[in-house]
Amino acid sequence: MDILIRRVKPAEYDALGEITAQAYLKDGLLDFGESDGYLGELRDVAKRAAAADVLVATQGEHLLGGVTFVPSGGPMADIARPSEAEIRMLAVAHEARGQGAGEALVRACVGRARATDGCVRVVLSTQRTMHAAHRVYERLGFVRVPERDWSPIPELADITLLTYELTLSPSRP
Repeated sequence: MDILIRRVKPAEYDALGEITAQAYLKDGLLDFGESDGYLGELRDVAKRAAAADVLVATQGEHLLGGVTFVPSGGPMADIARPSEAEIRMLAVAHEARGQGAGEALVRACVGRARATDGCVRVVLSTQRTMHAAHRVYERLGFVRVPERDWSPIPELADITLLTYELTLSPSRP
């Protein structure tokens, strides 16, 4: 059965929030575990959907994962500059990994960026340990931009997010 990418439905907010939270927790991506303040942001799909495009990957009626696409800046953007779109909070349920859902979600975001007037680049932040995600980004043409690496908690210098970008051009499929 094929993977379908579409906008999240309000009835799916809680389920996607939990998939996202559990993906970050189980992968050890939250420095403070269950007490990490970012956990609430990961679970709050309604807030994200009100400020950006939240997409889900589904197979039949089964929710596989989701991503937040922030076109041309906006309140959900962390690092996007003018004429850039941003990908945030990409997560795939552990039991659904390896089926292409993550790549399909990233491809959908790139497609949306291409359809956004004036958008010339897609950017995203990732943690050093997200090696599988790095491989997906690189396979799709994203490149590392170390000069844009940043810390979401500046007072904790050991928490640095890596930045990747994809420059959009008419010749790329």
